[in-house]
Amino acid sequence: MSSHLDAARRGTLAGAVRDAHILVATGSGGVGKTTSAAALGLAAAQQGRRALVLTIDPARRLAQAMGLEGLDDEPTEVPLDAAHRGDGTGELWAMMLDMQTTFDRLIHRHASSPEEAAAITSNRIYRQLSSTLSGTQEYMAMERLHELHEEGAFDLLVIDTPPTRSALDFLDAPRRMTSFLEGRLLKLLLKPGVAAGRGIGKVVGAGATAFIRVAGRVTGMELLQDLADFFRDFEGMYDGFKQRAEEVLTLLRAPSSQFVVVTSAEPPPLREARFFLERLEQEGLHAAGVVVNRVRPEVPRDPTDAGLERAVQGLEADAGVLSDADDRPPASRSEELAMAGALRLLGDVRNLAARQRRDVAAGLFGVEVPALVEVPLLGGDVHDLEGLDAIASTLVTGRAR
Repeated sequence: MSSHLDAARRGTLAGAVRDAHILVATGSGGVGKTTSAAALGLAAAQQGRRALVLTIDPARRLAQAMGLEGLDDEPTEVPLDAAHRGDGTGELWAMMLDMQTTFDRLIHRHASSPEEAAAITSNRIYRQLSSTLSGTQEYMAMERLHELHEEGAFDLLVIDTPPTRSALDFLDAPRRMTSFLEGRLLKLLLKPGVAAGRGIGKVVGAGATAFIRVAGRVTGMELLQDLADFFRDFEGMYDGFKQRAEEVLTLLRAPSSQFVVVTSAEPPPLREARFFLERLEQEGLHAAGVVVNRVRPEVPRDPTDAGLERAVQGLEADAGVLSDADDRPPASRSEELAMAGALRLLGDVRNLAARQRRDVAAGLFGVEVPALVEVPLLGGDVHDLEGLDAIASTLVTGRAR
């Protein structure tokens, strides 16, 4: 294990919870991102901050972890009782991204008039693109984050990123969206003069629109008309979209915005965590630390233990002596077998815990890790504030309850 990883094992996320304005929880699917994000928000509320957790996942995991019936696009306050409130002055809020609503607001912001915005948002081409275009969900998550930042109602914004194939998709979303808007075909359709020259651009544009309308009447395909209307109405909005994407990336590069990389102790998600940490460094973004979920607890060894395997073998051998000369009652032999089984299980747990820590050390070797927090394996899923509180305590103290 590298020296800086040794130091990171002693770190916590207390500083990030206390000082950051934005915390982005990211990692591969199924590693406990949503629960970690919710625990970070609860930890901040317990320190007197007004925290909002925004989930991008349409599943109900965040609501379930907070004991809520459901969430929507508007912030909902999470009731905190005395046992989970901390100093009593903080607040915990939660919400779930509504991608379509966020996209509609973006259109209204950049449209030249309310009438133009209404024409675009009611267009069938727009409705299809806004829900199926690759990267739209991640782009709208960033847009909603920027809206909440501008509103200034919360001290801390915790973002639970989408359950995508790759955690890197979240960072790539603005570029994919602007690349689509910068594409040659779309530019040609939006600005025919680019291809035909300024002098006859209007003629080409009008001719193309007239052709689509005639084709629509002949074929009965109203979709062609929607296509023409969409490209006409969308013209001029590209610059606004690109500027907004740049503003979001600037916000994420600020020192007050930090990324919490969530993983489990298995090699595949650890590789994903490593790649993401390296990508953060390349992009000039700030990592708060790594959370390793579902870690088996380390079982302390008895200094007088001369050899666990030898003890197991001895107990099993003694209990297996079945002869007429053996005057021990059957209950004693059963107790010895049970003790042998318990010792063997103890050995297995020790070996698994040691292997997990070796995998973590190998997976993150050579990568700068500001803090590394191990969250122990729980007996079940987190579905209330009690379980969330235990994880929140581990994240800020580094110690499991």
